[in-house]
Amino acid sequence: MRWLIASSLHLRVAVMAAAILLMAGGLSVIRRSPLDVFPEFAPPLVEIQTEAPGLSTTEVENLVSTPIENAVNGVMGLKTLRSKSVLGLSSVVLIFGTGADLMRSRQLVQERLAIVTPQLPAVSRPPVILSPLSSTSRVMKIGLTSHKLSQVDLSTLARWTIRPRLMAVPGVANVAIWGQRDRQFQVLVDPERLRDLRITLDNVTLATREAATPAAGGFIDTPNQRLAVTHQSAIASIEQIGRIPVAFRNGSPILMKDVARVTEGFPQPIGDAVINDVPGILLIVEKQPTGNTLDVTRGVEAALAALKPGLRDVEVDPTIFRPATFIEMSLDNLNRALLYGAIMVIVVLVFFLYEWRTALISLTALPLSLISAALVIYYTGQTINTMVLAGLAIALGEVVDDA
Repeated sequence: MRWLIASSLHLRVAVMAAAILLMAGGLSVIRRSPLDVFPEFAPPLVEIQTEAPGLSTTEVENLVSTPIENAVNGVMGLKTLRSKSVLGLSSVVLIFGTGADLMRSRQLVQERLAIVTPQLPAVSRPPVILSPLSSTSRVMKIGLTSHKLSQVDLSTLARWTIRPRLMAVPGVANVAIWGQRDRQFQVLVDPERLRDLRITLDNVTLATREAATPAAGGFIDTPNQRLAVTHQSAIASIEQIGRIPVAFRNGSPILMKDVARVTEGFPQPIGDAVINDVPGILLIVEKQPTGNTLDVTRGVEAALAALKPGLRDVEVDPTIFRPATFIEMSLDNLNRALLYGAIMVIVVLVFFLYEWRTALISLTALPLSLISAALVIYYTGQTINTMVLAGLAIALGEVVDDA
């Protein structure tokens, strides 16, 4: 220790230069440090979801969850494998060891899924690996309400206008929509009319599918060029669906409106969203594991501001849930603690000891200590979160005392 002090006094210019370089480099690194509410405490995991409409819970477990579990079991680095089967939905979660490469693990799981997908029931949809999320994934909850737009129109606006813009924000992994009402044309078949006209439900289903599915039209050759023929779907209204021919009797068509009632509605909702005691739409913004909560929040708010001119009939409330507020408050508390500590050092050392040089050394030790701690946090891959900020604020008192 005596040698270190003597060397520092002898090489004081080099020590000052090192301190200046440390402060300059540290400030640039701190600006790039990820900020979050809590540290990333969850191990790397991959979640597979498979929709199986019409299957019961037992059927989902036996026909979907179990084959997927058998296929992905034994993936390199896998520690825990569990699944949950509910009505029409299978969820398989793979938890890997700490330090595992999440992107490589996802690739290995995808290779196994490619083998098991053809073995799943025909009614099930292909398994989907959900986007990687942070353990504290939700960075914002945005409420949408309107006194002029219906719930269906508001859902259409949220799905096709707002969500794509928010998904383009760097760091956003997913934007879930709660309370959504998708517009759809509904064909409500009359069983008695089917029986009277001797038409089966399969005839109605096939006619509807053929009318709604685009088909290739081939091409037409001319002496000078080849013209492509495209099929342009004519279904754009309830009246057009009602004119779809279902069958023919004695050369006359039996139309859809003769056997069914065509209406405009939405699927049976799973849940509702209530914003300020009014039915609305709730957008859940989730960030990627490497995302910066403050940057993602500011990016989402900037995207909403850019969309504002087109949302004049919509009331947007981005303050329902905003973890960035806690981070900003913690940073503000740390800045105040640093300011109060500097003032205390000046008062004690200058007015009681009458040594301005000692006060200057102590004042220099405060930011250097914080920057050194921030560098260690950054290069160890950790985040600057509220727990770290609280610890740094408390440690300032010890730094002031030692200085």
